[in-house]
Amino acid sequence: MPKFSENPNAVAEQEKCFHCGLSLDHQVISFDEKQFCCQGCKEVYHLLAQNDLCQYYSIEKHAGISPNLDLEKWAYLDNPEVINELLDFQQDNFAKVRFHVPQVHCSSCIFLLENLHKFKKGIQGSKINFPRKELSISFDPQTMSLKEIVILLASIGYEPSITLQNMSAEKPKNTQKRILYQLGMAGFAFGNIMLLSFPEYFADAATIQAELGQLFNIVSLILATPVFVYSDQDYFISAFHALRKRMLNIDVPISLGILVLYFYSIYQIFGLQTGSYLDSFTGLVFFLLIGKLFQRKTYETLSFERDYKSYFPISVSRKSIDNQYVTSPVTQIQKGDTILIRNQELIPADSILLNGSAFVDYSFV
Repeated sequence: MPKFSENPNAVAEQEKCFHCGLSLDHQVISFDEKQFCCQGCKEVYHLLAQNDLCQYYSIEKHAGISPNLDLEKWAYLDNPEVINELLDFQQDNFAKVRFHVPQVHCSSCIFLLENLHKFKKGIQGSKINFPRKELSISFDPQTMSLKEIVILLASIGYEPSITLQNMSAEKPKNTQKRILYQLGMAGFAFGNIMLLSFPEYFADAATIQAELGQLFNIVSLILATPVFVYSDQDYFISAFHALRKRMLNIDVPISLGILVLYFYSIYQIFGLQTGSYLDSFTGLVFFLLIGKLFQRKTYETLSFERDYKSYFPISVSRKSIDNQYVTSPVTQIQKGDTILIRNQELIPADSILLNGSAFVDYSFV
């Protein structure tokens, strides 16, 4: 009488790769009493086991990704010019780089990528931005190269997407720090001017105003002037550019309100010798900058801007004079060059197919 398995799920699990969960229809590679669909998955498991990171599989089952072991295409990372363009920061024994890793999809990925320092001693730390699928890595350039990091990521199934846009993108400017300085100055002035304005709300405000009012007004003006000169300058610049193009944006009425509050307060202080609106002026700038800071953080979170350069590769294999294929930056391709296009690579220029057969995917267009 035939015996049936008491646990059909166990049989189903045996028919899947232990690492990536793909079906074992074509080939089965056994290692450490586990079955894998390819040599790459087996090597990734072996690498994780050597570094005591097998809890990666307990976080989410079959979370692995079949790695791409075609390492020849990373030859352009030996070029110092390319390395300098890709790095965010480099100084002696410390460098920082950011990669877009589209394969990130679960908590197991985060666990693995934030433990890269266990694979190589030269990696000092790594942090993943899950919503943007962005991996930041700090490493010692004297111990390991950028190419070794990319090869490590590709070997464990998280091949970074390095495109021409990474080369032409501007280095991240620390604009947030500037806004924080502007906000701090406006907040300091706003708080102190409010304290100096309190006597105006008291019952005997007329007596206090007669004795100390002008002194308080001048001190308030001294505190408010840096806010007018520095903290709100972005609104004036934006309004000026809009008016030059004969357009109106939201910064035009904001700038007009700031100008009226500041200069009318000066007129009240020296012309009418009465109280001013400097507390309202600094408060307006302070709360506008708070809104601007939150707006910028929101834009950074939701920013998915891509242009055609984000699809183009950084380099391509070009035939040299001695009929050898060498890795060359895409920007250096000249008319008449012969280039080698691998499977699933983008054709970076108008070309004529010289030999072989090709199936072209026009979805990019």
